[in-house]
Amino acid sequence: MIRYLRVFVVLGSLLGFTPVEAQESIRLNHNWEFLKQDLGGIWEAVRPVGKGNPESVPLWEAVNLPHCVNARDAVDPDVNYYQGPSWYRTTIDIANPYQNGRTLLHFEGAGQKTEVYVYTTKVASHVGGYDEWTADLTTAVNAFKKTEICKKQFKGKVPVSIRTDNSRDLEMIPSDLSDFNIYGGIYRYLNLVYTPALSMDKLFAKAETDAAGKSGKLSVKARFYNPLAIGEAKIVLKLTDPAGKLVSSTEKKINGLSTDTELWDLQLKKPVLWSADQPLLYTLQYEIQSSAGVARGTEKVGFRNFEFVEKGPFMLNGKRLLLRGTHRHEDHAGVAAAMTENTIRQEMIMMKEMGVNFIRLAHYQQSRIVLNLCDSLGILVWEEIPWCRGGLGGPVYKEQARRMLTNMIEQHYNHASVILWGMGNENDWPGDFPEFDKEKIRVFMKELNDLSHLLDNSRLTAIRRCDFCSDLVDVYSPSIWAGWYRGNYTDYKSVSEEEFKKVKRFIHVEWGGDSHAMRHSENPDKALSKIKTGLGADERAGDASLFGGAARISKDGDWSESYLVNLVDWHLKEQETMPWLSGTAYWPFKDFSTPVRPDNPVPYMNQKGVVERDLTKKEAYYVFQSYWTDKPMVHIYGHTWPVRWGADGEEKMVKVYANCTEAELFLNGKSFGIKKRNSQDFPAAGLRWNLPFVKGENVVSVIAKKGKVTVKDEIKFNYQTEKWAKPAKLTLTKIDQQDDIATVEVRLYDDKNILCPDAMNWINFSLAGEGKLLDNLGTSSGSRKVQAYNGRAIIKVKLNKGKSMVAVQSEGLATAFVNL
Repeated sequence: MIRYLRVFVVLGSLLGFTPVEAQESIRLNHNWEFLKQDLGGIWEAVRPVGKGNPESVPLWEAVNLPHCVNARDAVDPDVNYYQGPSWYRTTIDIANPYQNGRTLLHFEGAGQKTEVYVYTTKVASHVGGYDEWTADLTTAVNAFKKTEICKKQFKGKVPVSIRTDNSRDLEMIPSDLSDFNIYGGIYRYLNLVYTPALSMDKLFAKAETDAAGKSGKLSVKARFYNPLAIGEAKIVLKLTDPAGKLVSSTEKKINGLSTDTELWDLQLKKPVLWSADQPLLYTLQYEIQSSAGVARGTEKVGFRNFEFVEKGPFMLNGKRLLLRGTHRHEDHAGVAAAMTENTIRQEMIMMKEMGVNFIRLAHYQQSRIVLNLCDSLGILVWEEIPWCRGGLGGPVYKEQARRMLTNMIEQHYNHASVILWGMGNENDWPGDFPEFDKEKIRVFMKELNDLSHLLDNSRLTAIRRCDFCSDLVDVYSPSIWAGWYRGNYTDYKSVSEEEFKKVKRFIHVEWGGDSHAMRHSENPDKALSKIKTGLGADERAGDASLFGGAARISKDGDWSESYLVNLVDWHLKEQETMPWLSGTAYWPFKDFSTPVRPDNPVPYMNQKGVVERDLTKKEAYYVFQSYWTDKPMVHIYGHTWPVRWGADGEEKMVKVYANCTEAELFLNGKSFGIKKRNSQDFPAAGLRWNLPFVKGENVVSVIAKKGKVTVKDEIKFNYQTEKWAKPAKLTLTKIDQQDDIATVEVRLYDDKNILCPDAMNWINFSLAGEGKLLDNLGTSSGSRKVQAYNGRAIIKVKLNKGKSMVAVQSEGLATAFVNL
């Protein structure tokens, strides 16, 4: 069903108008058809064809919105993802309740070039995949409804066709050299909006307060949508506090409705403050009363004061706040960019539950849903335009960057969570043009920086990794990847201190490392012995490659979760000892797809997330929780490590991540003592035990205490003492079935049938029969081509209530089969 979001206004006749229903917004989620190719012309989308007509080509498929063209092929190991035109079509029953009202299509985001048609009339176009925009259908709809075609062929409904195009184009941002997919499709919500002839285009509300919170000021400015040039209106504004109590109201008659208009300057004593811990928001309501009817809406605002201290930390409402951050790409298993509101909410809540109070939205303006959640959850925001890699293009390129910066700032101006506007990312990365001129990049960066301050002088500007522009913006983040692309993770603090000295205001965004989910290691730091230290920790050209160049963990490490938890653990314990640090942001929260990493253990996936692409938590998630959260938690490392290995009688380390003051560990029911937590006692803040596992099954449990609260955790695993040779055979077994979904597991054994628990062979699944592999998800358990994790790999099969045979292949080994 179409989802209706209605607002009704019942008002008397104030300016000689008849009261009618207020602005209505309808999500157009259903009854769409999709075509993953171009058409010869718009006529092919609307021409009449009968059922069964063999000339009804090309063939369209039924889809729901949001929808991404690259929902599956972005991580298909065998193809390049599709970049080109696609089409969407539907018919809409349009019934605007306003006399002379406007009928609009509001796009929350579509990639990357978009054209809108009513029947065969082109009504609008837009360039840019991430900012919101609106197409006014009114004239074309009114004209079409008068035709016989509308009455006879379409039974009074209006055919709407939309062409999206994510073709490669050097004169567009972001660059196709970027480390993320440039998706196509209507991948955010699309809304049908009815408004009176006079309505609100944008309401700008600036909420300010001093650092002590003793006084506040609200400044409100309006921009109207007035295509019929209505001459006057009455504006009613009301402000209510977070408890719903009316603070103040005002009315104003306006004659000039064609320019931005100052509406209200309100002084407040001791406003309720918005903060990361208590994200309390005021509600600003508006009514526009005119001869066209009434338009009404609300905006949320938050009073807060922030400061990036020069050569110092970050302050929120007069107190130091260490920004504990992460990053977000708009990407998810099975749908790519087309995330639903429920999934977005789940993801953002998981971030907050991990302890996040800061996020960099990478590397483009994101959905209004995300910003609303940041406001309500208390997550401070760095949001940026997609000037990412490739160099600097010509006039068309620059104009898109200016337009997208303007749109981002104006569309997200009212969000209390936003503190930084990002001008770009990795703008020192050449490749799209024959010329790479640093001075021209500096000139344009300064232009964008000045434009940002002109549009919004209440926020600061920022960029990451473009040292020759570091002096142009307010806040700068250099490239520091200690322990991954360069150096050892123990270099982190010293490198950060050196970079801190170079700039006026320092923040560190992007750090971490890749981990192949469910891969674990008994000696994760082994590769560090090959790494040269003291040479910096920045990422350089070619460092992301898995081949060639100097030794580096990104190439020579084992990509285990075991290594990543050590890297994260070290960074977090060091950050607690850096009083000058404004904050950091781990890269990223969730694994995401990328066209530039085809050889990763899950092909085409950047696997640096602390959760997988389907939001399955990796072990590193709990390391963050142990440092960043207050609600008592405890987690034993190794929940997805079914087989550990070593010699008989050898003691093996067990790590426990907890925010509790103490923990007691048990092996097979026997206590191995209580340990106190000390964040500076690396690893695991002192909560680590060396235990003598028994051959076969072991049970490890922990009881941790924080004040009067007790929390527990437990894992089970087998301990293998037999030595193994290289993999010589595969076995394939069904290990689970839930309803119509079966899970199969491949294992690698040597020639003596001993499991090879460190095997990393490439695994290829295939299927014949009535079922379907649940693959192309970009996860360790949702890819038909994947590197083994500890001598095994799993995948799920939708049986479709029939019979299937699954096969698994690995180079040099005999194929294995299982019947389902």
